[in-house]
Amino acid sequence: MNNINRIYIVAAILLILIASYLLTQRGVKSGQICPAPAIKQEAKQAVPLPQKAAADHPKVTFVELGSVGCTPCDMMQPILSEIRKEYEGQVNVLFYNIKSISGRPYAEKYMVQFIPTQVFLDENGIEYYRHVGFFPKDEVVKILELRGVK
Repeated sequence: MNNINRIYIVAAILLILIASYLLTQRGVKSGQICPAPAIKQEAKQAVPLPQKAAADHPKVTFVELGSVGCTPCDMMQPILSEIRKEYEGQVNVLFYNIKSISGRPYAEKYMVQFIPTQVFLDENGIEYYRHVGFFPKDEVVKILELRGVK
């Protein structure tokens, strides 16, 4: 009986190791997150997205809080650019690299625990939606539409 217990234990450990390996090999899915990084240096700061003048009062401000080198954060960058272009004048898109010294106050302001974090503010600056992890464009658009963005 003792040998059978050992076999079960070894089999369980092997299954856990195989499952862990397979999960790390999968691509980034909606909602995948990274722990918020501690500030180490300003050197690896994300290049700010060009900020075209939005309307005096955009319907929504879309705030992305992330860092450079975090896979889900990096995957959000093209989505931010597309939203900025497609909804110019209606949506103000902001990105803060919370790994940088200049971005850290925003991590504190929005109480970021994991990255990327997306915060959606209405025209009065009131948060109306928050998401943590990679957020596909079609889902972002649904949240923008809640506040009349077309």
